[in-house]
Amino acid sequence: MVRNPLTEPERDRGRQLGALLRQARGTRSITTVAAAAGLSAETLRKIETGRIPTPAFFTVAALATALGISLDGLAALCGRRDAA
Repeated sequence: MVRNPLTEPERDRGRQLGALLRQARGTRSITTVAAAAGLSAETLRKIETGRIPTPAFFTVAALATALGISLDGLAALCGRRDAA
């Protein structure tokens, strides 16, 4: 199955999600948070930099849990920035 290329707004949302996750990580190391979420540090790095702009829902849920933020809160932050 061939995947359609992402649109620029989809890539922007991926970068936005990555920035929000990076901000939520704060001073915690990327390896600590990645391990708590069951991910590799490289995968988290790619999400934070927008190189993985559409991570799987369960990946985002695991990161939210590891970071101590709710999915509702994360969605609200993303929505608020979309409206800006």
